[in-house]
This record gives sequence, structure tokens and C-alpha cells, in this order.
Amino acid sequence: MGAGASEGRRVVGSANLHALAGLLVQIPVVFLGLGVYRAWIEITFVGSFVGFPMATLESRDLFDFTAVIEMSAFVLCARRIGPLYRKRWLFIVCGVLMVASTVMLFVSFFDPSLSAPLSVPASVTGGLGLGLIILIWSELYGCLNPIRVTLYYAASLAAGAIIIYVYMGFKLPWLFVLTAILPIVSLVCARKGFQVVPEGERPQSSWVSISVPWMIMLLMAFYAFSYGIIESSAYNGLFGPHSSPGTFVVAVIVIIGVSVHRERFDFNSLCRLALPLTVVALFLISALGFADDQISGYCVAGGYTAFSILIMVLCSNLCYRYGVSAVWLFGMERSLRLVFMFLGRCVYEYGGLIQVGSVQGTTIAIGIAIVAVMMGTFLMLSQKEQGNRWGAAFLESGLEENGMVRKQEIVDRCELLAKQFGLTSRETEVLILLAQHKTVSMIEHELYIANGTAKAHVRHIYQKFGIHSREELFEVLGIDGLQENGATGGAAR
Repeated sequence: MGAGASEGRRVVGSANLHALAGLLVQIPVVFLGLGVYRAWIEITFVGSFVGFPMATLESRDLFDFTAVIEMSAFVLCARRIGPLYRKRWLFIVCGVLMVASTVMLFVSFFDPSLSAPLSVPASVTGGLGLGLIILIWSELYGCLNPIRVTLYYAASLAAGAIIIYVYMGFKLPWLFVLTAILPIVSLVCARKGFQVVPEGERPQSSWVSISVPWMIMLLMAFYAFSYGIIESSAYNGLFGPHSSPGTFVVAVIVIIGVSVHRERFDFNSLCRLALPLTVVALFLISALGFADDQISGYCVAGGYTAFSILIMVLCSNLCYRYGVSAVWLFGMERSLRLVFMFLGRCVYEYGGLIQVGSVQGTTIAIGIAIVAVMMGTFLMLSQKEQGNRWGAAFLESGLEENGMVRKQEIVDRCELLAKQFGLTSRETEVLILLAQHKTVSMIEHELYIANGTAKAHVRHIYQKFGIHSREELFEVLGIDGLQENGATGGAAR
């Protein structure tokens, strides 16, 4: 029995490794470009190993708030701006801004006397480039289904960390040149990424009128504030937040989880991973005074990484399912994230000046952050379906928006019937794709499921609905009637 069990474990382990290798091979390299610009951020403005003379807290705040102001402006103008990927000049402007910022930073390193006059222009140009590249990549990830977003995003985080590890070995002249090309590489990858996405899945000019998904925003604010409080711990030693072992290990764990479970991957596991790591980091700092302990830094980086992957999945899914503008949605989410991280940093920096009895203000703020993170996580875990709207509601739309409204109606109808007939979350995803006239092979490719699995899901859907063909399924869904009003199933997201 012992030998048989051991042999069985070896077979299962070998199968899992084979699945992981096969899945990694399927990741288009261009989608790892998101990790490239993250590496640029850490090397330049969130520096872990390059001591730029102008690298002060003030320049970092100016860098962040420049990006916030720019992304907020894009949110307000999102309806008129339309998809960013169609504007090649925007990619060029973004690249020029980020390269110019890099040059100014390294010039100040070679000649410290120039650090004061170059500090503001370097921070502003870098922040403008950051805001643009965040929105560009968010628009690309908004074209992907949740499994792909989880896998590609986690892989890009790991790739970004590896880039930083490699760059640590370069001498300054080479580091300057290779850092300057990172934004260009990232933007080229983004352009190629949009070409990989099928034409019908790319961002559309049509506008979906939707209220703010307040649950996502609130949860991200909780975690960003908590991260801001303990952010300085993530910078201890040789590592920054993007290269921290906590970031890398969590990203690898998520990659392995997706490769092993595939369609059965539980997105709530990201919450279960983020909560204990964040609470442990807060507790180590507040209760035990380990503000400079590397373990707390690794924990906060890992917890924040897990939750940022989840937020990326939730926001991308709203764009993917309902055609919500990624510029509008991610512009709000990322702006809110940076603002609350700044507030957390302020609390950590100045909280010690406030005293309530014998308790410092910083300790009180950390206690509040722990409660907020726990409540937010439990709220997230209470949501049964990863694909819901998270507090958002669709608003009245004009005639020019009817096509997008019909897509919403199809998805809503699928989800209503899925609950009525007891479909699983994966069967619901398959049902939505069937309603969009996707073939079985297209469904398998889109959901990253093995050959034959999609057919099994379709068979189960038919059995639960008591039907035998897709034509009968369309009758149950009422899709023909929706199409007569202007919807086209092939273009539905």
C-alpha cells in the first residue's frame, strides 16, 4: 500500500508539473510586459538599490499624484477619448515621458548638483508616463477572461521581480541604458498584446453607463491604506515592493494554483492568502514593534500582491463581461489606490505625534486598518459569485448604446437561468460564451480548459436545462429576440 501510494503521489506530482509547464508555454510573452514597467517603477521612483540624490519622499509623492491627476482627467473624459489602443501617438508620448524621466534621474546621479533643478520635472514626467502606461495595460487586460487575467498578471509580477534581480548586477552605465529601454519594451509588448486579442474582443467605442462598483473601490481602499502604513517595511534590505520575496513567492503560488486547478481555481483563495499576510504584518509592527523587520515587509508585500491580483481580476471581468470602459474603471481604482496609500504613509509618518491616553495614534490607526481589512475580506468572501457586479448598477442609456445594453441583457439572462437551474460558476461562464455564439474549441481556448472539458460542461448545461441542442438553448435564453433589437452575439464580450 505504501509503495502504491508513493507511486501515486509521484504520478500526480509529475502530472501537475507537466500541467504547469504546459500552461507557462501558452502564456504569450507580450503579456509579461506589464511586469516590465513595474520593474521600471521600482528602479526609478520606488528605488530599492539605486540611491538617486532626488529620491525623496516628496518626489515620490509628486510622482504618484501627477499620475493620480492625469488618470482622474482620463476618467472624466473617458467617454470622449474612446479606446486608447487605437491612438498610436499616445504610446509614443508615454514612452518619451518615461525615458525622459529616466534620463533626468540618472543625470542627477552622475552630477548631484543637478538633482534639485531636475527633481520636479523628473517626477512630473515620470508620473505622466506612469498614468498613461497603467491605463494602456488596464485596457489590454480588460479584454481577457478571469483565468487569463489571473495567470498573465501573476506571471508578469514574477517576471518584473526577476528583471529587478538581474538589473541589480549591472554597473551604473549599463543600468542607465537598460532602465531607459524598459518603458519602450513594455509599450511595444502592449501594442503586440492588442494584436493577439481577437478583433471582436478588443475595447469598443460604445459606452456602457454604469454606476461605480463601490465594493471593489472600498476593498481596495482598505488594503491600500493598510499597505501605506506598513509600506516602509517592504523597502528593508535589498528588496523593494515589486522585487520582494513576498511578491515573487505569492505570484508563483498563484501561477501554480491556476495551472493545477484551471477551471476549478477558486478566486476567493486570493482573499484567503491576502488577509493573514496583511494582518500578520500589521500585528508585527503594532504589537511587537518590528517596524524594521524584513519578515513583516515580506508579509505585507505578499498580502498586497494577492489582493491586487484579485482586484485586477474583478475590474477586468467587468470590462470583459459587460464592455465597461477600462480607462474609466481602472482610472478610478488606481487613483483611489495611490491616494489611500499616501494617506497610510502619512499616518505612519505623523501618527506618533498624536497621543490618546498612553496609546500612540499610529497604533490606533493600525488597529483600525486590521479591522477594516478583516471586514472587507469577509465581505468579499461572502459574495458567492466572482462574476457579479460588486455594487455597480447599469444606468439609463441612449440609442447609440443599445448594442452594449443587449450584451448586458444576455449576460444577465444567463446568470439568472444559471441560478435557477443550479449551474456551477464554471458552467455559467461556459453558458455565457455559448450565448455569444462561441464554438466549443473557442471556449476551451478562452477559459484555459483541457480538451473535452468544455464538451462536458455543455453536456451538463443541456442536461440541467432539459434540452438537446444549441438552438433550444437560444430559445430558452431568448437571444433571438435580443438580436432583433440590435445585439450581435458574435461581438458580445
